[in-house]
Amino acid sequence: MSHLSLEELEARVREGEIETVILAFPDLYGRLMGKRLDARFFLEKATEGIHACNYLLTVDMGMEPVQGYRFANWQAGYGDLRLAPDLKTLRRVAWLEKTAIALCDLTTAEGEEPIPIAPRSILRRQVQRAAEMGYQVMVGSELEYYIFACSYREAAAAGYTNLEQAGWYLEDYHILQGTREEEIHATVRRFLNESGVPVESTKGEWGRGQHELNLRYADALEMADRHVLFKQCLKETADRMGLSVTFMAKFDAAQAGSSCHVHTSLWREGKNAFAGDRNYGPVQASDLFGWFLAGWIEHAPEFMVFYAPTVNSYKRYRAGSWAPTRLTWSYDNRTAAFRVVGRGQSLRIECRIPGADCNPYLCFAAAIASGLDGMERRLAPPPAFSGDSYGAAGLAALPRSLPEAVERFTSSDFVRRALGEEVVEHYAHFYRVEQEAFEAAVTDWERRRYFEQV
Repeated sequence: MSHLSLEELEARVREGEIETVILAFPDLYGRLMGKRLDARFFLEKATEGIHACNYLLTVDMGMEPVQGYRFANWQAGYGDLRLAPDLKTLRRVAWLEKTAIALCDLTTAEGEEPIPIAPRSILRRQVQRAAEMGYQVMVGSELEYYIFACSYREAAAAGYTNLEQAGWYLEDYHILQGTREEEIHATVRRFLNESGVPVESTKGEWGRGQHELNLRYADALEMADRHVLFKQCLKETADRMGLSVTFMAKFDAAQAGSSCHVHTSLWREGKNAFAGDRNYGPVQASDLFGWFLAGWIEHAPEFMVFYAPTVNSYKRYRAGSWAPTRLTWSYDNRTAAFRVVGRGQSLRIECRIPGADCNPYLCFAAAIASGLDGMERRLAPPPAFSGDSYGAAGLAALPRSLPEAVERFTSSDFVRRALGEEVVEHYAHFYRVEQEAFEAAVTDWERRRYFEQV
């Protein structure tokens, strides 16, 4: 009912049910950018795509054009790129009146050639590599977030400080406290289901006003699309209700961070190819499972920028925080970076490294590229870890800061082979600019510490 063919869209436009079509794509941060089109114009002129300024892949969080990119700059005059709608994503947007949306791939302005640095292009290439090896990558991402009892405009006016959280005590799995936020969650679950983004559940998380919404898993590209549509739906619904939400990895130093746990398995001919009878400690699985897990573990530090893309991301990795600090894998152990769960056809790898601030297209691409390398090299995973990985000695640590992660990213021959020089150069500059912006800022912490005492 929610996904639309062009014929179905045309019928709904004639009947007055759809008046607007959004064409949108994920930018480097994972935000949706694009245009709203009159639905009749879309059907008559724009089903093949529209043009937009190529600076959209070089802007900072505040939409300011950043220099130093080869792809687009003032010297080249900031030309156009083409938003080519993926008509398989065309669907009704239930939370907006008389609106449909199609997510877009980015191509050159006058041709069909994909733009390599676009997040959707990066994920498509890795999905295609898996398909050429005979596998479909299935992914589920679990996003956590905080809800506040004020609008985004009010939060901005307050400098995003001293905001009233929707809950006032830890509410992990807590039904009573969760009921107090049920108006927004019931509304969002309904909107998403009606928009072709099927929901499994919502629940309270381990923070005050913190929640998690789980979508049903899907192939990797569809799951990344569902992920960004969910974020858009939740933010826009909160905005209309006079509330606000944040997907910051660590919005408050004294409270739990927000994660994006990524569940992954490979499927072949409709069956989970991770299922098998080889013993990996407490896990029975296929050779393929072991190879994929080993590759994912080995390359996690090199791809850390795709899991933890902001300065704030690294504040989340603290002992006893439910976020991993060491490079381990275990069966059903929430202190490990890689938690294996399920058995048989439900067997999957849960990576607990990404934060809620990750760009899902880049995050999933990193996971697939890493796992496929493990398969090609037939890597053996380290022994399964048992116990509390936070306090264990001798375990490799994850990168602790964005500069460290950028260095691992740029110095990796594997990352350059997997993504290409152009992609590595573009994203390295993107993350360095983010770090430089932070280093130039004067923070509240500095004022509280130094104003009187120095």
